[in-house]
Amino acid sequence: SANISPQYPHFYHSLSFEGTRILYCLSQDGFGKVWSHDLLTEVIEEEVTKHDIHTIITFDNHGVSGHCNHRDVHRGVLKFLQTNSGRNIKAWELVSLNIFRKYCGPVDIWLSILSDKKHPTKVIIINEQPWKSFKAMAQHLSQWVWFRKLFVSFSSYTYANTLNRIIP
Repeated sequence: SANISPQYPHFYHSLSFEGTRILYCLSQDGFGKVWSHDLLTEVIEEEVTKHDIHTIITFDNHGVSGHCNHRDVHRGVLKFLQTNSGRNIKAWELVSLNIFRKYCGPVDIWLSILSDKKHPTKVIIINEQPWKSFKAMAQHLSQWVWFRKLFVSFSSYTYANTLNRIIP
């Protein structure tokens, strides 16, 4: 039961490329376009209940690149967790990297392992098939421009991601 805005068919196509479904398109994204934390919390509640979800992965409060919508999603998840503390739901946030680490590509695999080794609330996920990131982003036709190709090539997020456990 996808609720897809006709403005985002390329986004839907890129997500369905690997079998992932997009369930909601809340609003147009972009800097200066604030998403309602209450609406996000409502949507998360509905989907968690409908699909019996036990784990949520979201952005951290920095939103990878400071993107306001990424931060809105983070706040919506936090609000959901705080109002549903009795449920057994684990939540993780993608750790935002500084500018050096963000663009050092596969080198960041080692930096992540070394820097996060001592933190029991962190998990490092290594992408063993980074070429799939290129294929997925290439489905995003309006987004697959030269600087995005460079981003996917050099971004550490293509190769490794650190998740931090959210404890509300």
